[in-house]
Order: sequence, then structure tokens, then C-alpha cells
Amino acid sequence: MFELISLKNGIDNVDGFFSGGISAGFKKDGALDVAFIRSEKECDVSAVFTTNKFQAAPIRHFNRYPKNFKTNFVLMNSKNANAITGQKGIDDIDFIFENIDSIELTNPIMSSTGVIGYPLDKEKIISAANRFDFSSKNSNNCSQAIMTTDSFAKELCLRVELDNGEYFHIAGICKGAGMINPAMATMLCFITTDANIPKNDMDELLSESVKESFNKISVDGDTSTNDTVLLLANGKKSAYDKTAFGEALKFITKNLSLMILKDGEGSNKVVAFEVNGAVNKQEASKAAKALSNSLLVKTALFGEDPNWGRIASTIGAAGTTCDEENLEIYYDSVLVYSKEHPVLDEQTEQKAAKVMKNESFKITCNLNMGDFSYTAYGCDLSYKYVEINADYRT
Repeated sequence: MFELISLKNGIDNVDGFFSGGISAGFKKDGALDVAFIRSEKECDVSAVFTTNKFQAAPIRHFNRYPKNFKTNFVLMNSKNANAITGQKGIDDIDFIFENIDSIELTNPIMSSTGVIGYPLDKEKIISAANRFDFSSKNSNNCSQAIMTTDSFAKELCLRVELDNGEYFHIAGICKGAGMINPAMATMLCFITTDANIPKNDMDELLSESVKESFNKISVDGDTSTNDTVLLLANGKKSAYDKTAFGEALKFITKNLSLMILKDGEGSNKVVAFEVNGAVNKQEASKAAKALSNSLLVKTALFGEDPNWGRIASTIGAAGTTCDEENLEIYYDSVLVYSKEHPVLDEQTEQKAAKVMKNESFKITCNLNMGDFSYTAYGCDLSYKYVEINADYRT
């Protein structure tokens, strides 16, 4: 058995890790825009990256390192994605690291978020990096520095206490608010732990947790060039338990992903789409993700319109095995469609509309065709947002 205890101040609690943020002058009014995470010991690192074919230069730079490499440093910047910048984008990263002279770096990692297609201002980043206080523990500044369209910083930390009296920490920060699609969101996420976790377990558990969190959320249906989740482990504690670590990691990634949904550009509601009774897991997943990703559904949620037609239509359009005589749709506990009740009466419509005014609720779709279920998460969007959000931030 084990106990998960929530702590304040994110990465600051994890033994042997340091972090901070500083202004390099990319954002207005001196807002923080360059950040770092440093470990006093070299770390094992596991990563999950975007499925976008145009992977940004920081990801391509990462992938040049040999398998199972160790690192002691992550450098992050906002306002510039360093994406679709060719070999120059990679060379610029090398140049930056070669000119950080205030700390010894081992296989340093860079991660960027911002506008696509523009070269990095190397000199500004180098100047900022050489002003870092590498002994600082300021997770909040670090998380603020990677914000782009985010409205709030996102960080979490757990102390995991084991039955034998030992304990370890796991913490994460992330950014994300738009270009969110259930194939990784438009996001950067950095998770640190002082647990003595084997590298194979890191890879396995990170992959599982991403599938159950960041790969289940959708804001606007786009997939970024820079999506990154990094797990860094320095083994400063002797403690480790695979089951406990897996549950703690899932808690961190799920709750950070829900923070992204809450912060979605133009969104007001977080909605769970639960599909039950599918013929197989793949169809359950496909239907739930189609619902979470549908702009028609999102705008209906924004308008608080309980018309179930867009829900049914999206399930059918996804190619899911379904039958209108078996289908049931609920908004929380309110049945809005079944074979016996195909038309919304006034009382039911009022109950469903009341549910839709909540900041979070669940839409349940019982297909009654099989035994498989899947839940995806989405948010509402206004037509105004869909029509005018035409820039290319990541």
C-alpha cells in the first residue's frame, strides 16, 4: 500500500532538482519567457513527442542523442517554437548550449513553444541563460515562463509514502491552452522525480499515463509541432514502488491535462465523453475522441444547447458500429435520447440545459452493441473563437 500526499510548489519539492524563469525580452512588460530545470545528478530521461510529421527542431535535436542517454539540464523558451526552421533550428540549439558558460552541461535538452517558422534569437536566450540562478527552486517562475496563451501556470507535486516508511516525490509543470487534439495536446510537460525508478519502468509508465491523460483531451482539434512530455529521474531517494509510482504519475498527468482543458482558449466547460457498450476498445476510443474533438459538439456545449442530435451524428460519422434503436444519451443523469424517448419534452430539456450550465459534466453514450468503454475529455468553444483564431502558436 501507499499514500499520495499533495504538496505545494511543484518541482521545488523534488530532491536534487532546481528550476527558475527569467525575462529575455520576448514577452511584453518583462514577463518571464526563458526557464530551466537542472538536476545536481545526471538523470534518466523518458519522452513522448508529437505525432505531427513536422517535428520541431528541439525534438529533432533530442533524437540525435543515443538511446538511454542521461541529462542534467532542460532549457525552455516561449514566444518562438523553433519549428519548421530546418537544420538551422538544430544548429541554433547547439550554438546556445555551447555558449552557456556558467554551468557544466551533460546532453542538454531544449524545448520551445510559440510562433512557428522563425529562427531563435540566440543572443537573447544565451544572455538570459547566463543570468540564471542555477541554485534556485522556483517552479512557479519556471511554469510561468513557458506560458503562451495560457491564463494560469500549471504545476503539481506529490509525496508518495510507502508502507516501509520510505518516500519519494514526483512533480510536474506544463503549458497548454490551444491547438489541442487527442493525439497529444499542444503542450509542453516536464515531470521530475527523485524516486529510484528503473529506466524501463519510466518508459512503460510514461507511455501508459500519456495514453490515459494528454491523449484523451481535445480543445480545438489541432496537433502541434512541439508537443513534448519529459520524465526526468535522478534517483536521489532509494525509495521506489512500481504500482505506487504508476498511480502517482497518472494522477499528475491526468490533472495537468484537465488544467489544460480548463484553460482552453475560449472555453468555459470541461466535459467528459463516456462511450459504453462498443463492439471493441478501438471503436469506443474512436467514438469518444470524435465527440471530444468535434467543433459542432464544442459549439453546442458553448451555447448550452441540449439538442442531442450533434452527439448522435458525430458517433455515426466516426464509423462506430451503432444502431439508433440501441443508443442512449445522458447529460449527467438526465436521459436525453433513447428509442422510447426520442423527443426532448420541455421538462427534460430544462433539466439537460441546467446540467450544461455547469463548469464540468459528463455526456454518456450507451451504444449497447458490446462490452467496451472509453472516456475522452473536451471543452466548449465559441463560433467566434473558431472563426478568428487563425495564428499558428504552439
